[in-house]
Amino acid sequence: MRYYEDLVIGTVTKSERTYEVTREEVIDFASKYDPQAFHLDDEAAAKTHFGRLSASGWHTAAMTMRMMVEGWQTQEPTAGLGSPGVDELRWKKPVYPGDTLRVESKLIFKRRMKSRPEIGLMKTEQTVYNQNDEIVMTMVSNGMIQVRNPESDAE
Repeated sequence: MRYYEDLVIGTVTKSERTYEVTREEVIDFASKYDPQAFHLDDEAAAKTHFGRLSASGWHTAAMTMRMMVEGWQTQEPTAGLGSPGVDELRWKKPVYPGDTLRVESKLIFKRRMKSRPEIGLMKTEQTVYNQNDEIVMTMVSNGMIQVRNPESDAE
């Protein structure tokens, strides 16, 4: 099990799994959560700057989360405790049906909570790429992780 003490700032993790974006999933997600015409209808999408049907940015974020979680499951388990939120989220380039996504995560910050020394806080930068190595999304997210030895003063 990996704990707060095992985290090294600057560590980059690349997803072992990629995500293939399908037309059916783009339309299904959009119809439930982001029902804008350019996510649902080929003709309407063709008339926009997207030029064709595109995935919702929120769908891209959800696919990214899936790749991240599956990556964690294939590595040594982490004593993760959830997330208090996201500081930044940027959709850099449209994601289209037929794209294949991958994600890289870089640990950029960590500290222990002053009020709860058994919990460590961390920030990671996620960069999502398509099959052409173009950046389609970036995100800075926050996570909480269990501290192995809460009585220690070590950072």
